[in-house]
Amino acid sequence: MISNPQIGYCTNVHAGVDLMSIQSNLDQYAIAVRDFGDSDELGVGLWIPSEAARELAVDASGFAKFLRERRLRPFTINGFPFDNFHQDIVKHRVYEPTWAESQRLQYTCQLADILATLLHEMPEDQVGSISTLPLGWPDKLGSAQQFQDCGEALRSLADYLHELESRSGRHIVVAIEPEPGCQLDTTDDVIRWFETELPETHHRRYLTVCHDVCHSAVMMESQAEVLTRLAAAGITVGKVQVSSAIQVRWDQMSEERREEAVTQLAEFGEDRYLHQTGRRLASGAFQLAEDLPLLLADVRSGKVAIEDEKTWVVHFHVPIFLERFGHLETSQADVVECLRFLSEANLSPQFTGHLEIETYAWTVLPQSMRQRGLAEDIAAEVAWLNSVLAQG
Repeated sequence: MISNPQIGYCTNVHAGVDLMSIQSNLDQYAIAVRDFGDSDELGVGLWIPSEAARELAVDASGFAKFLRERRLRPFTINGFPFDNFHQDIVKHRVYEPTWAESQRLQYTCQLADILATLLHEMPEDQVGSISTLPLGWPDKLGSAQQFQDCGEALRSLADYLHELESRSGRHIVVAIEPEPGCQLDTTDDVIRWFETELPETHHRRYLTVCHDVCHSAVMMESQAEVLTRLAAAGITVGKVQVSSAIQVRWDQMSEERREEAVTQLAEFGEDRYLHQTGRRLASGAFQLAEDLPLLLADVRSGKVAIEDEKTWVVHFHVPIFLERFGHLETSQADVVECLRFLSEANLSPQFTGHLEIETYAWTVLPQSMRQRGLAEDIAAEVAWLNSVLAQG
C-alpha cells in the first residue's frame, strides 16, 4: 500500500488567473466533485497563476479559511503554468519564464509561502508539494550561462524552502516535472541534472521530481523502471501526476482502419496546447514529434508513411478511466503499472504519497467525449483512481 496517500484533482482544468476566479471555480466545480464522491472532503491540487499568487502572497489566511469551510484539502500546487493557461494559443508559452529567469524563482517562492499558510491547520508532518517546469524549452536555454543560472536559482530555492521550514514548521518540496521535448524529458536527463547541479542532501530534501505518467508514457519509458532508477539515485518523488495519453497501435490495424484512425486523431490536433508525440517506428527506433498537428500534416503530405510506424503515444491528457475509444487506445495501463509499483515497492520516505489527477484538457476534448458535466467527469476519475488503489 502507498503510505499515507493524498489524492486530489488539479484545478488547472479551470480558467481564471485572479483569486476571485479561482474561488468561483472551486465553488462551481470542486464542491460538486466532492459531493459526487463518498468522502466529506476533497483533495485539490491548486493552480495559482502569477496574478493570483501576488494577491495571496500578501495574506493567504482568508483563502485558507475559504478552503476549510468548503472541506477542500489543499496539499499540492501546480506551479508549472505561470500565466494564463487557457488563452486561445498556449503551446510553448507554458514553458516561460524558464528557471534561468528571476520571475520563476520569485513566483515559486510565493507559492511556497502560500502553501505553508494553507497547510497551517493540517498535521505537522503533512508535506506540501509544488510541481514546476523542467528548466524550460531548449530554444530558450541555449547558453552555458543560462544552465548555470537554472542551477543557481534552484539551489537558492532550496535555501529558501529550508528557511521557510525553520520559521513555519512546514516542509514544502518543489518537484521538477520532466516533459517531452523540454530540457529535461527523460530519466537520464533528470538523474544527470541532479548529480551535476543538486548533489547535496540538503538540496534534495526540498528539490524532488514530479513523475507525470502521461509524459513518461510519451517518452515510452517503463513506469517501474523510471521510479526504480530515481529511488536508486537518491531522488525523491515529490508528486505523481496521474494522467493518461492517447495511444495508437498502427501495426495492429488494417489499411482501412489506419485511415479512419488518422481522421479520428485529427480531432485532437487542436491549437491551444502542445501535443508532443512519441513515435516507435517499425524499425524499432524512437522519435519525438514536437506537435501532433504538424505530424499529421506530414502524414497527409506523404513525408511520414503510416506503414513505417508501429506505435504513437500522444501528449494529450485524456480521462484516466478510459481504456480505448474508437480506433484509439489510451496509456491507462501505464497508470495502473505506476500505481501498483508504488503500492508494492513502498518507496517511503522517497515518495510523498501525493497523487494528483491532471486531466487539464477536458475543455479541448472532442465534444463526443464530453457527454456529462465537468464535475461529474472529474468525480469519475477520482472514483476510478480510488478503485485501482483499493485493488492494491
